Amino acid sequence: MRILYLQCGMGASGDMLTSALAGLLTEEERAEFLQAVNGMGLPGTRTELVPASSLGMAGLGARVTVDGVEEGHEGHVHGSDQHQHHHHVHHSLSDILGVISGLRLDDEVRRRAAGVYRLIAEAEGAAHGRPVGEVHFHEVGAKDAVSDIVSVCLLMKMVGVGRVVSSPVCVGSGTVRTGHGILGVPVPAVAKLLEGVPCFGSAFPGELCTPTGAALIRTFADDFGPMPVMRPLKEGCGVGSRVFPEPNCLRAILGESGEAPQADEVLELEANIDDMTPEDLGFARDSLLRAGALDAWLTPIVMKKGRAAEMLSCLCRREDFAAVRDVFFRNTSTLGIRYSAKPRFLLSRRVEERQTSAGTVRVKVSEGFGVRREKVEFDDLAAAAEQTGRSLFELRAEAKGKP
Repeated sequence: MRILYLQCGMGASGDMLTSALAGLLTEEERAEFLQAVNGMGLPGTRTELVPASSLGMAGLGARVTVDGVEEGHEGHVHGSDQHQHHHHVHHSLSDILGVISGLRLDDEVRRRAAGVYRLIAEAEGAAHGRPVGEVHFHEVGAKDAVSDIVSVCLLMKMVGVGRVVSSPVCVGSGTVRTGHGILGVPVPAVAKLLEGVPCFGSAFPGELCTPTGAALIRTFADDFGPMPVMRPLKEGCGVGSRVFPEPNCLRAILGESGEAPQADEVLELEANIDDMTPEDLGFARDSLLRAGALDAWLTPIVMKKGRAAEMLSCLCRREDFAAVRDVFFRNTSTLGIRYSAKPRFLLSRRVEERQTSAGTVRVKVSEGFGVRREKVEFDDLAAAAEQTGRSLFELRAEAKGKP
């Protein structure tokens, strides 16, 4: 299994996570990432990756500009009062979720990004005694944070790991000036986001963990603690913009664990439906996938009195259950949904790049329980076949190393 270890001894922020994860990519993949994030349709924003260093630690820095102005690095999001030196246009959470839903990105990336921003809004609301609907974000700061959040969600998908482990998170110490006044570190929203997460303070003043960084760590980390036993494959170093007595870096270490395949649990939802058209049922199935379902399918059945019907079923993670359930009810005519927990065994999965005479193709490798399987990414095969005129069968065999 591929494991990602995040070393957060100098805290966590959106831009540092972005540059650390980007350091795990090849040059070609990095260019693909920048093309995607700069072409996603967030007006006026641009992300760059540049070489950077801090007290001898070399890596990458992520720079986000909004309408040509570089925002304060390290992803500060402090509710309605962020970045007040810019023009005062503010947006609610629903406004920002609407923007995210319209971005030209993969459904999974948009869903993850929306979930992260929702966590930030909930934490800001709880910290300052406001309903989530009354939490507002400054337009420029919101774009900066959305860009960071989307970048990390996209990079996590591109890196492709089975498990994410984070070190305890350094929050910094001292105070920080915000629109709410001078607040102690960690600020209330960060403290709320990090509830249950191992944290510690620094020996020198400064805010090291921002709300954006805290929400991203909360979303993606499966475990917290020391670096697990694994064979390191690659390291990325995200360098922050501020100067501290210690190297201001967040490191991402990608490794192979060799652990036994994992077991986990998913929830299965299902309902029998006999009064919807095939077109409507197909739309309902697709809406479940867009809402976060891992899979969704239709099964022909015969109900009482010989009535022909369809059973609509789907699988989802526990954290996505409420969203999937609501979409199930909203897009079907059913009056009730059955659900149950389904334990399952998982093969470890990773993506390898293979060189062929037609170029580089990605191969999905699954292992465990005495089996090993390989599946070549179809889009890569199709593109190579169109360019070379060779068949899919030839190219697939070459990618798998078969004569």
